[in-house]
Order: sequence, then structure tokens, then C-alpha cells
Amino acid sequence: MTLDKYEIELLAAYDAGTLKPAATKGELARIRQAARATAVKDQRINIRLSASDLRDIQVKALQEGMPYQTLIASVLHKYVTGRLADTSANLPPAN
Repeated sequence: MTLDKYEIELLAAYDAGTLKPAATKGELARIRQAARATAVKDQRINIRLSASDLRDIQVKALQEGMPYQTLIASVLHKYVTGRLADTSANLPPAN
């Protein structure tokens, strides 16, 4: 397996013990609150996503420090409760 420059730097930082958490204490508290809000899981669903969408979701979840399924459940919960803002209305029209 060949590692790229970023992966080599990441492993070196891990080995040196210099990695720092990506999330602040406030962000972690927000994430925990979102997880609690979606903690009651009494129904199961199956959905199909494009590979690129799933990969992007997994990256976002990793950045947030949570499992990707929890992130998906949190986004859906925010949508159905009206707490998910649509920012596309603020974008300039495409040319």
C-alpha cells in the first residue's frame, strides 16, 4: 500500500502524539445534543444513495466526530422539525 504525502504526515503526527481534536467542546456538546434528539430509534429504513453522496456524508460525519448513520438521522430530524435551513435561496442565480 502506498501512502500519499498527507497520509504520511498524518501518521507522523499520530505517532508523535501531536494530533488535536477537530471539534471544540461547544461543538461536541451540540453533537451530543443532536445525537440525543435522534436517540430513540424504533424504526429501520433502507435507502439508496450514490457512492459519492455516501462518501461525502461519511467525510462530514468524520469531521463532526460521529457515525455517518447518526449524521443522516440528525439531518432528517432537523428537516422534519423545520430546523434545517435552506441556504440555496441565498445563492446568486447560476449563469
